[in-house]
Amino acid sequence: MPDRLSATFAALADPTRRAILARLARGEASVTELAEPFAMSLPAISKHLKVLERAGLIVRGRAAQWRPCRIEPRALKEVDAWLAHYRRFWDETLDRLDLNAMEKRHGRKK
Repeated sequence: MPDRLSATFAALADPTRRAILARLARGEASVTELAEPFAMSLPAISKHLKVLERAGLIVRGRAAQWRPCRIEPRALKEVDAWLAHYRRFWDETLDRLDLNAMEKRHGRKK
């Protein structure tokens, strides 16, 4: 079984699943509601939901006949924490590039 972060990135790799998460960020929805904007069958949407659920990105509940889906923010928090390291790296790298470019424009060398 892949680690949780790998499963999360694999789930996020698909544009349909990202669109489903974007919809769930606005609130709970049923499978039928989630399927509305897509030209695919309910079983196909259910497969996408299973991938999201296995990755821990969504949770499905049960309220009588209604099976609401909701986003699970903890999984996205793990992705954000992982990306934070790289965000700092790129910010620092871009800052150095900006400084180097400014020094070259002004005729200064390190």
